[in-house]
Amino acid sequence: MRIYAIGDIHGHLDKLAAAHEMIARDRGATGDTSAPVVHIGDLVDRGPDSRGVIAFLIAGLDAGAPWIVLRGNHDRMFTTFLDDPDGHDPGLRAHLHWVDPPLGGATTLASYGVEGVAERFLHDVHRDALAAVPARHRAFLGKALENSWQAPGLVFAHAGIRPGVPLARQSEDDLLWIRKAFHDDRRDHGALVVHGHTPVDAVTHYGNRLNIDTGAGYGAPLATVVIEDGAVWQLTPEGRAPVRAEG
Repeated sequence: MRIYAIGDIHGHLDKLAAAHEMIARDRGATGDTSAPVVHIGDLVDRGPDSRGVIAFLIAGLDAGAPWIVLRGNHDRMFTTFLDDPDGHDPGLRAHLHWVDPPLGGATTLASYGVEGVAERFLHDVHRDALAAVPARHRAFLGKALENSWQAPGLVFAHAGIRPGVPLARQSEDDLLWIRKAFHDDRRDHGALVVHGHTPVDAVTHYGNRLNIDTGAGYGAPLATVVIEDGAVWQLTPEGRAPVRAEG
């Protein structure tokens, strides 16, 4: 089985379009037009066009593209804000709010035409956001995204999994936010866990997990990989480059 996966997008429509162009070229080389494409989550925040990213994904799914779109912690923070401007994601440090500069929520709102977030009352910003964000986008982020997806020998989740806990019993908080307890655990999880959430300099295969967040939200390239028969390649403008497990 062949599966493509795209790392954390963070509002970069241009990088997302380029990733799908590389997938299209690889499809042409293999003759496989039906292999699924998993988007690992964090569709929004930091980059300039979160609205465009969401519109692109909705349009592809509406056209019948074999895409899976997972929920990231930033996507949940966006919907939490739309539901309640005083809401606070349990995975976020207490002193931070989604609209604070480190998180990039204000940039997401700017892509919808909601400006001047830092200088305005939060509830006024919220009122404008409710008017600016299309109902279809809000429904897509709130209901259409999945927390995880499985294929034979593979588990896809934005942040990773809680080691030792069956997938059916994983909490949404862990699937969207976990780091250290997952990263430090070198046991065989029964499947290769493909995740993002924590930026690395390059796509990294740790043996039991594959990190495909290469920091697109911070100006680095957006990673795109193809997995087939247990092997992993990164897609590049020049073609496939093998990604081998460490050790």
